[in-house]
Amino acid sequence: MAHSLFDLTGKTAVVVGGTSGIGLAMAVGLAESGADVVATSRRAEQVEEAAQAIEAKGRRALRLTSDVGDRASLETVLAGTLKEFGKVDILINSAGKIKREPTLTVSEETWNDIMDTNVTGTLRACQIFGGHMLERGYGRIINIASLNSFVSLKEVTAYAASKAAVAALTKSLAVEWSSRGVTVNGIAPGVFRTALNQKLLDESERGKELLMRTPMGRFGKTEELVGAAIYLASDASTFVTGEILVVDGGFLASGVNQ
Repeated sequence: MAHSLFDLTGKTAVVVGGTSGIGLAMAVGLAESGADVVATSRRAEQVEEAAQAIEAKGRRALRLTSDVGDRASLETVLAGTLKEFGKVDILINSAGKIKREPTLTVSEETWNDIMDTNVTGTLRACQIFGGHMLERGYGRIINIASLNSFVSLKEVTAYAASKAAVAALTKSLAVEWSSRGVTVNGIAPGVFRTALNQKLLDESERGKELLMRTPMGRFGKTEELVGAAIYLASDASTFVTGEILVVDGGFLASGVNQ
């Protein structure tokens, strides 16, 4: 009985930003739990690699590129997915960007770019795929928040503000949509090693401090986010909505560690 609650067989998932890092791990993890998965992003070669990884798990995939800054591209992904699979049950919004620079001198161009990708891009996907889900009366939306949704990390103010907004957006949509069968939740990852941040984590004072602040004494592995994604995407979480599930090795609980 417990196992069937987490079974995603027969479900169709779209993972926006699902071709690298955290998004890819979640896309492959959903496939392992039985879902057909459309992992989409801007780069066609990464979309191809992600589709092959999903198909290697015995599930179906589509090769569709998208840009969260381009509403039409997201509409194309929805149309293609509906043509192939007939429905979208699960949406994960994992596309995002970050840039470190002092807040005093951050340009409005940089600020607006990060906000457009992280917040408005998430909103676009929620509107486009959420509209379909509301028509069906069923959907699971999972937005990727951050430790920065709750606490500040030095000199990434635009990113922090954007991720705080993602958390607020998640709660607002949950209030509006949950009575119509669409739950909206978020996952806030702690510090996870990826290809993009490996040098920072392993070779900088910032990386040392991040490790010190994590009570488990290590950084996360991207596959350790899969369980949270499956839980929020499955029937195990039918009465859970408007929540931000933190997966951080104890980071936010941390005060003095030594």
